[in-house]
Amino acid sequence: MKIAIVTGSNGLVGSEAVRFLIKKKYRVLGIDNNLRKYFFGKDGDTKWQLSNLQKYKLFMNYPYDIRNYLKLRTIFKKYKKKIDVIIHCAAQPSHDWAAKEPLTDFSINANGTLNLLELTRKYTPKAKFIFLSSNKVYGDNPNKIKLVETENRYVPKDLNLRRFGISEKMSIDNSKHSIFGSSKVAADVLVQEYGKYYGLKTVCFRGGCLTGPHHSGAELHGFLSYLVKCCIHNKTYKVYGYKGKQVRDNIHSADLVNMIWEFIKKPIKGEVFNVGGGIKNSCSIIEAIDIIERISKKKIKIKFIKKNRIGDHIWYISNLNKFKKHYPNWKMNYSLKKIISEIILQQLKMINEDS
Repeated sequence: MKIAIVTGSNGLVGSEAVRFLIKKKYRVLGIDNNLRKYFFGKDGDTKWQLSNLQKYKLFMNYPYDIRNYLKLRTIFKKYKKKIDVIIHCAAQPSHDWAAKEPLTDFSINANGTLNLLELTRKYTPKAKFIFLSSNKVYGDNPNKIKLVETENRYVPKDLNLRRFGISEKMSIDNSKHSIFGSSKVAADVLVQEYGKYYGLKTVCFRGGCLTGPHHSGAELHGFLSYLVKCCIHNKTYKVYGYKGKQVRDNIHSADLVNMIWEFIKKPIKGEVFNVGGGIKNSCSIIEAIDIIERISKKKIKIKFIKKNRIGDHIWYISNLNKFKKHYPNWKMNYSLKKIISEIILQQLKMINEDS
């Protein structure tokens, strides 16, 4: 039986990947020590997700820290060339949080990634290595795009950008990345280099807003999930800057895992792809609020704060053309409304289970 390693296995994409690979008859080794609770408190706690995953016979959880090379090595030494896939989702994911503890952020995002790459090179060099990078590797370069303000969102003046979104051709240089963005750049470049220099089958998926019902959304990370939480639990949602007209594209974790599967079937060495919901699944914050309120039939308490977050993108939509060119069989199955409906149902289900 093929072995798959999934780091951050209790998280949004990690847990989706675990379920998917088990259906594909993989034995899945999850690596997750619930650091998300340390980052974000109770909202970020992923124990509920681990409890769900442990029901699967083909899943085994290792509560290891990816910064601990020796602990990770015990897994790679045990399974060696039986390991077919490494999906690396574990990270410190918030640029606000990273500013508080830069050493912690870098050691997790950069050094942790290097540990996994080096162990892959030493023990299972033919395995596919998929890294969840971030659109924050582009820093604030997206904010240099000339925009037009409309009633509910900002849009680019450039019609090509407006039609397709931001491609991988955007430079990652000469920009303010945030501390988080810097650590993801380091990891992103390492993943590319282990593909181009050592010949490993590596890929960077530079994600926009990754979302879905398995997300443990918190104020500092998990835009749609946390917005729905605020709606269902009657909390106040804070909108930081840009009048709530900043735009994101949102992709369901299941659609992203299907992208990962396409790569697993036909790997490339040292490639990068922008991944997200694209134009169709894009929305501003105030547009997302409107959709959630209409579906849930509840009003959300909103507090507008004039100052924006450092490094926050005003308009970011992923151009998916490069990925579609390499993998024409992939298609997106989740619309924005379908994503939001699922998140709402999951939140209501969790309330019922707790009561």
